[in-house]
Amino acid sequence: MKQQRESRVHERYLRHSKKFPNVWCAGCGIGIVLGAIIRAVDALQLDKNDVAMISGIGCTGRMPVYVDFNTMHTTHGRALAFATGLKMVRPDMKIIVVMGDGDALAIGGNHFIHAARRNIGLTAIVVNNATYGMTGGQYSPTTPLGARAATAPYGHIEHPFPIAELAVTAGASYVARSTVYHVIELEKFIAQAIQKDGFALVEAVSYCHTTLGRINRWGRAPDMMRRLKEQSVTVRQAEKMSANDLKGKIVRGVLTDRQDMIEYTKLYDQIIERAQEEVG
Repeated sequence: MKQQRESRVHERYLRHSKKFPNVWCAGCGIGIVLGAIIRAVDALQLDKNDVAMISGIGCTGRMPVYVDFNTMHTTHGRALAFATGLKMVRPDMKIIVVMGDGDALAIGGNHFIHAARRNIGLTAIVVNNATYGMTGGQYSPTTPLGARAATAPYGHIEHPFPIAELAVTAGASYVARSTVYHVIELEKFIAQAIQKDGFALVEAVSYCHTTLGRINRWGRAPDMMRRLKEQSVTVRQAEKMSANDLKGKIVRGVLTDRQDMIEYTKLYDQIIERAQEEVG
C-alpha cells in the first residue's frame, strides 16, 4: 500500500510528456534526491504553481526537466544568480535550486557564498558526487584527496571543499547534510529547508559509479551505496569522536538552524519603504 501511495505522489509531480526513462545512468543517486524533493513538497502541501526549481549545468542540472513546477534550466554555475533574481521579483514563491558540486562550488562558488551571506530565501540542494560526471569524470571541488579522476589519473592533490561547513561559515540560516542511502532523513531535511525563511542548504551526498567509482575501483552502484552507509555518522556520534577517527567520515545531520536572521527580501522591502518616506 505504501509503494502505491508513493507512486501516485510522483505521478502528480512529473511531466509525463517528457521521455522516460531519464538521462541518468542506471543506479544513479540523483533520482533518489529528486524523489525526496517531490515527497517533501507533497508533505508540505505546497501548490505546484507556487514552487520553482532552478538548475545549472550537469547531471543534477537535468532535474527540472522532469518536474511539473515552474522551472528554469540555466547556465553553468549561475543557478543561484537566476534564482536570486526570481526571488526578488516573487518573494512569495518557494524556490528550490538544485546543483551538483561542480556547478555550485567551482564556477558557481562566488554565487554560493554570497547567497548564503545575504540570507536570501532560497533552498539550495547540492548533490555532491565528488566529480564532473556528465563531462567525463574530471575532478571537482569536492573530489577526495588522493582519489583518481580523468584529470588526476595518478591521484588528486587538492583538498575538497566541505560544502555544508562552508555554508555555515558564509552565514546560511539552515544547513544540513545527508546521503542518498539515508533517504527518509534526506527528505526530512529538505522539507525543513523549504520551510526556512532564509538561505537554506541541504548537501545530499551521492555517488557516481560510472566515472569516479569505476576509475577508483569502488564497485558498482550498490557497492557505493553501501559505502555511504558505512562511512557516515550522525552529528551526535561525531561529537564523541576524535579528529583522527572522523577522517573520511560523512557527518550527517543539521549543522545550523539560526532563528535570529531576517530574510533578505524582507530587508529589501524595508529599504524601499525608507527611501519612499524620505523622498516623499
